Amino acid sequence: MTLTKAQSRIFRDDSRFKVVVAGRRFGKTVLALCTLLYKASLKPNAICWYTAPTYRQAKQISWSMLQKMAPADHIVGKNETDLSMTFRNGSTISLRGADNYDSLRGVGLDALVLDEYADMAAEVWTEVLRPALSDKQGTAMFIGTPAGYNHLYDLWIEADNKPGWKAWQFTTADGGNVPPEELEAARLDLDSRTFQQEYEACFSSLTGRVYYEFDRLLNVSADVQDTGAELLVGMDFNINPMSAVVGVKAGNQLHIIDEITIQNGNTELLSESIMTRYPKRRVKVYPDPSGKARKTSAPVGQTDFSILASHGFIVLAPNSAPLVVDRNNEVNAMLKNAYGDRRLLIHPKCKQLIKCLDGLTYKADTSQPDKGLGLDHLPDALSYLVHYEYPLVRRTATTTDMFQ
Repeated sequence: MTLTKAQSRIFRDDSRFKVVVAGRRFGKTVLALCTLLYKASLKPNAICWYTAPTYRQAKQISWSMLQKMAPADHIVGKNETDLSMTFRNGSTISLRGADNYDSLRGVGLDALVLDEYADMAAEVWTEVLRPALSDKQGTAMFIGTPAGYNHLYDLWIEADNKPGWKAWQFTTADGGNVPPEELEAARLDLDSRTFQQEYEACFSSLTGRVYYEFDRLLNVSADVQDTGAELLVGMDFNINPMSAVVGVKAGNQLHIIDEITIQNGNTELLSESIMTRYPKRRVKVYPDPSGKARKTSAPVGQTDFSILASHGFIVLAPNSAPLVVDRNNEVNAMLKNAYGDRRLLIHPKCKQLIKCLDGLTYKADTSQPDKGLGLDHLPDALSYLVHYEYPLVRRTATTTDMFQ
């Protein structure tokens, strides 16, 4: 088996976890199968899996390729239905689909490849396949082409800061499988964002983004600091998770210095978390207006608003819930207005908020954010704060300021 120079760099590296971001036709699948064949040869009875987003993709992309690449005199059995191959030393390579990932539980793995990981649910790794490597201290390789700032991006960014992990990024041209004239033809046929994502392996923003003015390079800054001024806390009352963003005013700007999420939480727990992180501070809270009546596992007679007030917070909210489209427009205007001013800046430690602002998109053919992505809670919290303090249209109606 012959690998290109770029493929060999990855193959020869001894890191346990490898994250490979590469353009189309780089040769990612060849690299993946070479790796699994090598792992299967290292010790008897090794269990090695190649996992694609779906069973059908696994079969279409890799089964015929694996049969061509595997040395015929070492194969003792093939199962066309199960897409598995057994070798003389008892090791197996199996192809799997991640579309029904709960069915992948229960097997201890020596080596794993997740191909096109950006197109899988993040839970395939975190909840199912990572534990499958533990008893054998198995290895894993994640390969894919960017698809916005999703979980592949998160792994790629974090890899170089975690022991045993390493990340690479290669363009299609680096793979040496696509001639220059074809790359130039593709450049003419495609818009720049698509070409950069598919051929240059750049993490570009998704189309249909709710917060289209958000820019990781321009709205995120390590210069954002807690000035000691009163805290402005936007809050979303969703129980799983309870979410809040913490900001301070800096001139005409809003600086977000912290984020808080609590799984299976309630308003009491979120309030206590704020007080623990920021003791003896004046705190204004801008919650979902529904909290005036809504209870999150509160004692009889208490509401979310009354719980917040009992902790000494100043609770500020409109009398009625603002329209989603208005809140989103107001956040976008703070991220970048018509004059090009960016008045909303976020500290890099607010990783989940940054991910949500980057990744939240509208449902197809609608003007409603896709809540199924699970990226709406922190932006909702932010938007309640922005709507109250930085409205596009100044309020003429009275507002709820019950506990000031």
